[in-house]
Amino acid sequence: MKRLFAVAALSAALVAAGVQATPFRWASAGDPLTMDPHSQNEGLTNAMNGQVYETLMRRDKKLQLSPGLATSWKQIDDLTWQFKLRPNVKFHDGSAMTVEDVIFSVERAKHPNSQIRVYANQIGTARKIDATTVEFKLASVNPIFLDHMNTIQIMSKAWSEKNNSVNPQNFKEKEEKFTALNANGTGPFRLVSRQPDVKTIYKRNDTWWNKHEGNVSSVTFTPIKSDATRVSALISGELDFILDPPPQDLERLEKTPNTKVVNGVENRVIFIGMDQARDELLYSSVKGKNPFKDKRVRQALYQAIDIESMKTRLMRGQAFPTGGMTPSPLGAFNDPTIEKRLPYDVNAAKKLLADAGYPQGFEVTLHCPNNRYINDERICQALASMWAQIGVKIKLEAAPRAIHFPRLEKLDTSMYMLGWGGAITDAETALTPVLRNRATGGIGDYNYGNYKNDKLDAAAAASSKEPDAKKRKELILTALKAHNDEINHLPLHRQVIPWATRANVNLTHRADNWLEWDWITIK
Repeated sequence: MKRLFAVAALSAALVAAGVQATPFRWASAGDPLTMDPHSQNEGLTNAMNGQVYETLMRRDKKLQLSPGLATSWKQIDDLTWQFKLRPNVKFHDGSAMTVEDVIFSVERAKHPNSQIRVYANQIGTARKIDATTVEFKLASVNPIFLDHMNTIQIMSKAWSEKNNSVNPQNFKEKEEKFTALNANGTGPFRLVSRQPDVKTIYKRNDTWWNKHEGNVSSVTFTPIKSDATRVSALISGELDFILDPPPQDLERLEKTPNTKVVNGVENRVIFIGMDQARDELLYSSVKGKNPFKDKRVRQALYQAIDIESMKTRLMRGQAFPTGGMTPSPLGAFNDPTIEKRLPYDVNAAKKLLADAGYPQGFEVTLHCPNNRYINDERICQALASMWAQIGVKIKLEAAPRAIHFPRLEKLDTSMYMLGWGGAITDAETALTPVLRNRATGGIGDYNYGNYKNDKLDAAAAASSKEPDAKKRKELILTALKAHNDEINHLPLHRQVIPWATRANVNLTHRADNWLEWDWITIK
């Protein structure tokens, strides 16, 4: 088989845990969107940038927060937090990390171009106390302040100014910016070269402030859309790891010599959204009105989804169907009423459509990614077949994530697939950016259906500022129930994320689907 990649060899013989340091080659169906750490809030993008850029706190292997660029932190009062920065931390260009860099990064992340702004805006205003202390003054109580703080990757102010990158890249408008292809962080790996949709190469940072745990000396990432090609490259030894092996190949990979499968549940929910704001859909056969404004239409689509068939036949059991909209059931306090799905009932769905004035159904375009979630395009194809049974004809447009997500940001869709998840299990991480009414400061930024659910919005807004745990739980459940009552989205399932590796690769599978390169040891 023709060799797929050229790996940059490092001459230094690094030793970790008694094993000689070695290159690491891996692939995924998609490519990170940008090297700018504040531009796009997307899983693979965040995880790869997180090897170069660091946060004040780190997530450990169980997703607990531990010291990172800050050695300690304390809450002074309900609205004030202070962080003590780690001394002698250097950026990859050799410059020292300072309090000014932290303040700059927080303000940069609040910019309208930043998809991190919804989190950055909730951590308050940063100011310098002394050379190693930064303080955050909040406008109101934030029950998950530390989780929000941990989303801000720290950049060099001087380097950003030098390279005309004070503001984040405007990705949806295809802005060309230095930070899209270059990076200067403090983390365990340095960016060597970036070729979008071709190859991205890193090398180990031997001047990192922390002690390296693994033995990876360089990293070559190659996006490979074809499932068959990714799997073949792993089996042949061209790759050491694939992030997203197709479910249909898992049994084969488990039985193949020199490969293994590492399973784990991801904190991520997959769902379908619908434009519920326009008076006429952009991409539909229905003229003069919007069928998705009618709850009966939304419910008909929901009840026409044979979720168990999708789980067993398409996902091969690698999914947990849910009626909830939080990345983890912990976000809904494991409440069974929130998690319960509406029953699959084709006849009931047909009646709902007829009652809504669409006895013959209608046609609408469904926009899906084809390289972001497990079986994303196939899921959309399966939904199209299911909805055809009730007369809703789907025109499917599947595209790479680099095309799909800017389209969503522009609200240029009538119906779409999205997934939401990460390290934070609290409902706030879904309520404010995804489920609330769209407003300034990043609130509802990912409410791409642009619906308004005032009961949901009021309860969610109150829960964001409620310090009393019992009262906050009641507010969160009220908000989630209000969403489910209106069927503002069509929830599908939470992903199970299997990883596939060569047998000689040891790594840690985190529930946020974050591959930490410094934890990898290759024998």
